[in-house]
Amino acid sequence: MLNLIRSGASASTTETPGDDWVLPADTIWIDLLNPTREEELAVERVLAVDLPTREEMAQIEPSSRLYQEAKATFLTATLLAHSQGDHPTSAPATFVLARGVLVTIRYVEFKAFAVFAVRAAENPDLTNGSEVMLELLDAIVERLAHVLESSSVAVQESSNAIFDRPRGGAFEPLLTGLARTQSVVAMVRTSLVSLGRLASFAGLAPEIAAAAAGRAHLTSLQHDIGSLTEHAGSLASQIAFLLDAALGLINIEQNGIIKFFSVVSVALMPPTLVASIYGMNFHHMPELSWTFGYPMALGVMLIAGLGPFLWFKKKRWL
Repeated sequence: MLNLIRSGASASTTETPGDDWVLPADTIWIDLLNPTREEELAVERVLAVDLPTREEMAQIEPSSRLYQEAKATFLTATLLAHSQGDHPTSAPATFVLARGVLVTIRYVEFKAFAVFAVRAAENPDLTNGSEVMLELLDAIVERLAHVLESSSVAVQESSNAIFDRPRGGAFEPLLTGLARTQSVVAMVRTSLVSLGRLASFAGLAPEIAAAAAGRAHLTSLQHDIGSLTEHAGSLASQIAFLLDAALGLINIEQNGIIKFFSVVSVALMPPTLVASIYGMNFHHMPELSWTFGYPMALGVMLIAGLGPFLWFKKKRWL
């Protein structure tokens, strides 16, 4: 799908380029979402650039993600997608600044792009691709900040649930929720680190380097990315602590159960010994003829069982 944002337009338009397709002169953003080969070739023809393929976007070497070629700047970052879904994921997105136009290439629907597309179409102050890219990066960072904020709330709720949890409550939902939050925070941090590298290289783009406002905007963006990266790291440490605390509480409860059965076993050993002795069927046993032999045996078993129990209570093992 090829979407165009034109300067001063009230909405984006979807194009189906042919062999004679001409890019409107006031175009400031070309958004390629799951592009066909025909759409890629049409954009390459009108801008005289060689767009990276999906396989090239997936490469992790900086030289394959951040470079300048044919008077165009190519920037690829790994971004978080589907953060609110059941299976959050990370996917690459490429930004190309060429001849005053921003080209974005992506194969996953990012919420920040959809939100910004509406905002950009209603903003008459956007007049070139570099301004669009900086504002789009702002929207992406803003989205990541929102995800981190939601994760912080989830972590606090998990913390309250762990430490205020009634004895014997289930730990599985808490651990599952923490694991999912940890995964999202890790992907947010990866996205922020990738964006930080992108922002550093973006300063070399002629369109940004030549504009004081663009340089200032990029510097502000880098500060925001740095702050959020630190916050993501702090949140990851908190999640790790909560996971360790939850596992520690599980071990304490399991040890308590084992301790209870151990105490019961030890307390029943002396009565069992007495019962075993008087359960033998030897003919010459003096106690067999005692009138009070049976009550005596029961009494000895009771005393033998109460003795260890009272000792454990005194030692506060129960």
